[in-house]
Amino acid sequence: MANEPIGKLDHIGVAVKSVAEARKFFEGVLGARFLYEHVNEEAGYRLVELDLNGLTFELLEPFGDDSFVQTFLEKRGEGLHHLTFDVPNAKEKIADLKEQGVRMVDEREFSPDSYEAFISPRASHGVLIQIGSGYPTLARSAEWFTQKK
Repeated sequence: MANEPIGKLDHIGVAVKSVAEARKFFEGVLGARFLYEHVNEEAGYRLVELDLNGLTFELLEPFGDDSFVQTFLEKRGEGLHHLTFDVPNAKEKIADLKEQGVRMVDEREFSPDSYEAFISPRASHGVLIQIGSGYPTLARSAEWFTQKK
């Protein structure tokens, strides 16, 4: 008997050297629509969210050599960084996954309604999978659209 799906795909994260250059392709060639931009100076990255017929792409550009995005680009080059799933009961689901022996990394709680963790790529055939709920984890959280663009 198959398990129920873990959640709904929220966005696809793509590591890029330059958000400006990547936007030319995603918007100009694929027809994606700009949603918003955010800079996280503490973690060393800029992100831009784009909508492509209901599918959200998150473009991640590094700031500085200490950025996890820079490390990723040096090891793997531009491309798929992560998949993010909207899991309303994220805290409980993450606990269940850990009980099943799934390796989780970077677990954190932002608020009572916002929890996230990543399934290690070593446990998921090379794909970093973010599962979580609420703002700032989910790209379509209403709070993102109240931020300055």
